[in-house]
Amino acid sequence: QVQLVESGGGLVQPGGSLRLSCAASGSIFSMYVMGWYRQAPGKQRELVAGITRGDNTNYADSVKGRFTISRDNAKNTVYLQMNSLKPEDTAVYYCNARHIIIATSEYWGQGTQVTVSS
Repeated sequence: QVQLVESGGGLVQPGGSLRLSCAASGSIFSMYVMGWYRQAPGKQRELVAGITRGDNTNYADSVKGRFTISRDNAKNTVYLQMNSLKPEDTAVYYCNARHIIIATSEYWGQGTQVTVSS
C-alpha cells in the first residue's frame, strides 16, 4: 500500500511558476514509476509527466520545455516544477505511483488545484 500526499498548488498569474510536491509513504519508493496527471473540468485525466527510478522522463507535448519532473528517492518525494504557466494549465493535478513489476499496483493522490488566471 502506498499513500501519496500532494502539495504546492494554488493561484498564479499567467507566466508564473509553481512547484508541486508529492510525498509517498508505505512502500519502497524506488520500486515505483512516478507520474503527474491533470484533469480540467469537462476533460479526461491526462498524463503530464512521468519519471522512472533511473530518472528517465517523459512529458506531454503541451508542457515540454516548461515543466520539469524530478524525484528524490531518499525523501520519497516527486516534484513537478511548472514554469511559464498558461491559463490552459488550470486543472487538478494528481500524483501517481505505478509499481515497476506489478502493473496493477497503482496509487493516486487526492489531487491539488492549480489555477492560472490574471
